Amino acid sequence: METSVYRINKGINRPIEFKGLRAQYIGYLAAGLVALLLGFTLLYLARVNLVLCITTVFLSGGALFAGVYHLNSTYGQYGLLKRFARRSVPRCVRIRSRKVFLNLKRKEETHGDGK
Repeated sequence: METSVYRINKGINRPIEFKGLRAQYIGYLAAGLVALLLGFTLLYLARVNLVLCITTVFLSGGALFAGVYHLNSTYGQYGLLKRFARRSVPRCVRIRSRKVFLNLKRKEETHGDGK
């Protein structure tokens, strides 16, 4: 009788990780690199000095890498998304009319009959 050997993938349900970056930060870095490429192209087509173009792109790229790695270490996998979500939650809800509550009571009465 022959036994089958199955390899277990230990990476199931784990976030994608590349060089220490996790989850959405890989996408942020990729988008930033594409923006740097487009920026270099625009500077080069605008006939800016090549040394100035390369210097600008390398400094911006270094700032991009430092910023993305800083966000990754500060907020982790979901922390930045939670921070953005927390910003969109209102501090309070103001209702200047009782109509909302009166309509709720009417709906409860109609549904409470069982018809």
